Amino acid sequence: MERTLSIVKPDGVSKRLIGEVIKRFEGSGLKVIGLKMIWIDKKEAEGFYAVHRGKPFFESLTVFMSSGPSVVMVLEGDGVISKTRELMGATDPKKAAEGTLRRQFAADIEHNIVHGSDAPETAAFEIRYFFNALEMFEY
Repeated sequence: MERTLSIVKPDGVSKRLIGEVIKRFEGSGLKVIGLKMIWIDKKEAEGFYAVHRGKPFFESLTVFMSSGPSVVMVLEGDGVISKTRELMGATDPKKAAEGTLRRQFAADIEHNIVHGSDAPETAAFEIRYFFNALEMFEY
């Protein structure tokens, strides 16, 4: 069974979209097996987004991600990575398909409500970044 990490980013939390995001994921057949609210600091955000270090948006992204609480979750299901990314929509909400989370709720490319892993290797790193084995549950 495939797993992925998703984050309701600080803008999604402040807009009270936690339940909506989870509802859409569960409604598409995905299972939440780990869930918690966190407030990462700047150094933790820099570590999580290290792959983007040196890119023009790195500083603003890490400042934004450490600006308020986020909800991190581990999702499980067949094709969970592609399914999650389809539900979220394109990173740029202007390019996201109608009905996706980002198209419906995101303000712009940096404040785009949700994050989702883009590949199995990325998902493995991202899940370990926020969860240990005792925080994920099979049911």
